[in-house]
Amino acid sequence: MTRSPLGGIYAGMEFWIIASVAAAAFQTVRFMLQKHLAAVSLSAAGATFARFLYSAPVACLILAVCVAAGWIDLPPLGAEFWMFGALGGAAQITATVCTVMLFGRRNLAVGMAFIKSEVFFTVLIGIVLLAETVSGIGFAAIAVGVAGVLVLSGPIESTGVGWRRFLSPSAALGLTAGALFGISAVAYRGASLAVGLEAPMARALVTLAAVTAMQMMAMWIWLRLREPGEVGRVIASYRTAGYIGLTSMAGTFCWFTAFTLQNAAYVKAVGQIELVFGIVGTVLFFKEKISGREFVGMGLLAASILGLILYA
Repeated sequence: MTRSPLGGIYAGMEFWIIASVAAAAFQTVRFMLQKHLAAVSLSAAGATFARFLYSAPVACLILAVCVAAGWIDLPPLGAEFWMFGALGGAAQITATVCTVMLFGRRNLAVGMAFIKSEVFFTVLIGIVLLAETVSGIGFAAIAVGVAGVLVLSGPIESTGVGWRRFLSPSAALGLTAGALFGISAVAYRGASLAVGLEAPMARALVTLAAVTAMQMMAMWIWLRLREPGEVGRVIASYRTAGYIGLTSMAGTFCWFTAFTLQNAAYVKAVGQIELVFGIVGTVLFFKEKISGREFVGMGLLAASILGLILYA
């Protein structure tokens, strides 16, 4: 059989870390594009649908080419794969809708800070769904990383007083998105591990094609029933929406590859570097200076990732 170009690449250095950082970079770009679409022309569900409409066909085509070329022997996909895939897909759709809704709120920092609770949710959900735990050192590194993210997110601003600020709509959306992203991460790891292939990147591609196809069809039906005309608006916004789909596909493929190789909690902890990417992008494009608080936050995040590299 022809040797698959998707196998053997990950040997040597901890490839799951490279995949996690790449996924975070693609996700940062996608969120920026989705924010633009949601602000200009599409609903939260429409901006979410864009990522699947323009990624699922490409992912399925790439998988078909790999199978036709003999690079991947497509294995039978059992009930466990489809169960985890459907659970992860539904959770990710709902979490993405919540995130896009956050973009339209003034106190965005509150919600974004709470979204980063996904790392802790991923630890808890991993124990429940896959019986996977993290080491004491690993959990400490995750905690340091979450602290860094909170510092980067800045002070929590809300019109509420005391604990009421944590009950704001932004906080509720952020916590809901964080919990759902945690569910999707663990479910996707379960689905990827259920694919009967050796190469992690081949497993990731199969999972990507199957899950995004399910998500595309589910959201197409939902929008046709609940938001008539929104599918047409997504198609009409193809110039921006197409880039959302491509960055989404690349990012999701990297996430799935990392999930195949490592505990989902560790992967999501490293993925928090996306906040640093956001700050760097702001500095490069808008010429803003990095504050002392942001240096501290990035330092904590760097220490967290270094701890995971050395001890996870």
